[in-house]
Amino acid sequence: MVLDREAVRAVDRAAIEEYGIPSMLLMENAARALCEYAMDMLGEITSPAAKRTLIICGSGNNGGDGYALARHLHNRGVVVQLAALGEPKPNSDAGVNRRICEQMGLSIIDARILPRRDSAEISLIVDAIFGTGLDREVTGDTAIVIVWMNRSACPILAADVPSGMDCNTGRQLGACVRASRTVTFVGLKPGFLSPDAQKLLGEVVVGDIGAPRELIERFGRRV
Repeated sequence: MVLDREAVRAVDRAAIEEYGIPSMLLMENAARALCEYAMDMLGEITSPAAKRTLIICGSGNNGGDGYALARHLHNRGVVVQLAALGEPKPNSDAGVNRRICEQMGLSIIDARILPRRDSAEISLIVDAIFGTGLDREVTGDTAIVIVWMNRSACPILAADVPSGMDCNTGRQLGACVRASRTVTFVGLKPGFLSPDAQKLLGEVVVGDIGAPRELIERFGRRV
């Protein structure tokens, strides 16, 4: 199934309002899906202490997926470093997950310092900056961080959409992450079918967040 930006919002809204599924549960399921594929990418590393994962989080729900993912990876023995691009609203799902990470003692740094750091000891970078809602050019500090990510020798796992890609068209909106693997939620995005998007997506897998199948069929379309 293919769902554009508006369809994704409709599925989320209907899951919450019609079915009574808490938005936090949808985020938790997204994080579990990310964790499964992140652990797969880290699978060839035998020492848990060497499974060093950097998760770069934006201030919205995509960042919330990253904060929730950090909890699960930490519980599996992975060394997690969080890097924040902006602050989530305190009472939002993202804000709650960030606060839990803080209570767990997970390190959270300002992502703007990353371009001054060496990525040599990082095993995996998780892109949790922007999701399907992005419809503007990526510039400034975020663009600088994305360029640093792409220049690193690390594999990159993108949450839902590589940050900087328009999910409806597949077009780069300024700086754009070049992912090794993209775990997209609910269904494919129409922009993924664009030839120009292929070099940005890497391997694409669909992560189940628990949205009812009936909603996906109502709002999505078949490839």
